Amino acid sequence: MTEPLALAVFGSINVDLTARTERLPEPGETVGGGRLSREAGGKGANQAAAAARLGARVRMVGAVGSDSDGAWMRAELEAAGVQVAAVRIGSEATGVALIVVDAEGENQIAVCEGANGEVSLDGIEFGEDEAVLTQLEIRMDIIEQLADATRGYLAVNAAPARELPAAVLQRADLVIVNESEYALLPALRTARRVAVTYGGEGAKLFEGGVEVASAPAVKTEVVNTVGAGDAFCAALTVALASGVAADRALTAACAVGAAAVADPRSQPHLAVLEQYLPA
Repeated sequence: MTEPLALAVFGSINVDLTARTERLPEPGETVGGGRLSREAGGKGANQAAAAARLGARVRMVGAVGSDSDGAWMRAELEAAGVQVAAVRIGSEATGVALIVVDAEGENQIAVCEGANGEVSLDGIEFGEDEAVLTQLEIRMDIIEQLADATRGYLAVNAAPARELPAAVLQRADLVIVNESEYALLPALRTARRVAVTYGGEGAKLFEGGVEVASAPAVKTEVVNTVGAGDAFCAALTVALASGVAADRALTAACAVGAAAVADPRSQPHLAVLEQYLPA
């Protein structure tokens, strides 16, 4: 890749309140001995930060509150190299994700959308040479509008798992899901191109339901899985939208996901994408 990819990430911005405990609580159970942290998060912001650190020219389209958390989230995005002029200040408080992570890196997450419910396309335009990446932590009717407004490459991370409208599915150049989401969304078998992650088993790429590429997982110490999927989405989108061959792009995305798993942050520090691409 010579020129950095222009990428707009359209989606959620949250403060992550994370409790790290020895194990996840059962229903109705209290687990003590936790350690609490407050970090920048939200699937949209996580993917934007990862893409910028991987070397793309990224702008974030989203919403935060007028509170101190909103100012903090914008500052964290800027520190990662993300342009924030299209991050609007909403009337609701900045979104919050309540996360519990166990000693093995597994997690439980509850999201309070806050200002994310006010994400809008008002005043936003996308160029033909600008790729767009979005997720499903914002309203589906806005995702439909986005699919219609996007003029260039469109990638959709269909998480959390929700049925995609036919217009979105037909328009998307790439849909990214994990194994359980793929099982819950049978319509993806007809999609143009779908990437599926399988945890420790790596990832596969399907076109019209036919496997066209696969890549093994990279072995690493699991510290936190919260931002791993978002880093994978960012890497795969940047690589494929930049013209990297499918097998090399998928291998690089798995390597980026592994690097994210080994980092305790939801927005991990990453090297540029070229360093993860196989020779």
